Amino acid sequence: MYDKVKAIRLSDMNEVRDFVQAAGECDFDIDVKYNQTVIDAKSLMGMIGLGIQKNLQVCYGGLNERFEDIINKFAVA
Repeated sequence: MYDKVKAIRLSDMNEVRDFVQAAGECDFDIDVKYNQTVIDAKSLMGMIGLGIQKNLQVCYGGLNERFEDIINKFAVA
């Protein structure tokens, strides 16, 4: 279903907001996984519920340059 899976870490609420805003501009589905929990990346409340300072898996299948920039900004090495 998804051809891209990347690990990110969001450190504060501003980063969560920037991530959700970039995801919202995409015309494809984006899921964020943490342990057994899967959240729609376009849901600010869902992303806040996951919390910060955690390694998250972002799963998506489309291409959006701004979203790729955000993913790379928050990528976990």
